[in-house]
Amino acid sequence: MRACSNWPAALSASAASELHSETISYATWWIRQALTRALADQARTIRIPVHMVEVINKVARVQRQLLADLGREPTPEELAAEMDMTPHRLTEVQKYAREPISLHTPLGAENGNELGNLIEDSDALTPDDAVGSILLQDQLRQVLGSLSEREAGVMMLRYGLADGWPKTLDEIGGVYGVTRERIRQIEIKTMGKLRQPSRAQLLRGYLD
Repeated sequence: MRACSNWPAALSASAASELHSETISYATWWIRQALTRALADQARTIRIPVHMVEVINKVARVQRQLLADLGREPTPEELAAEMDMTPHRLTEVQKYAREPISLHTPLGAENGNELGNLIEDSDALTPDDAVGSILLQDQLRQVLGSLSEREAGVMMLRYGLADGWPKTLDEIGGVYGVTRERIRQIEIKTMGKLRQPSRAQLLRGYLD
């Protein structure tokens, strides 16, 4: 009977632990989505759909890793197999990843017309979206500014906010002269800080 009487307390503790884990998971998701959206909004002349950015980044990382492992550029078939996708799907992803021709390309030397004037951009940011993107960038700067210089630097490199290309743990380790394991520890510690409600909540409103 005594064991039975302890069930509610045990269940409550279990439920509380599960709720805490779920809250942390949601906070982590908000942060990662905010970083990913910021990269998507700023890294291309023609905006790439946000849902494609993580796939494109993964292809780039896997391609670099295969290059290091094989000592040569991987074939499309090898890269597709490593990504667990068909070669056709890989081709579609790589089309998104290519830098587009600038819409400011002149069409003639005299009239000053540009390529972009002839293209209807159905995916262009609306005024509201543009303002939201600017505010998100400001909030990200505020959040990253609350970290140490190294923590902020690691996150910017890891998520491609520095130059539009996410870096591997090994690449970031080379920048800071430390091991990939040390960078991984810094990333985990920093994500823990970013999960704090005061920081995570700043980003959540731009992702609903």
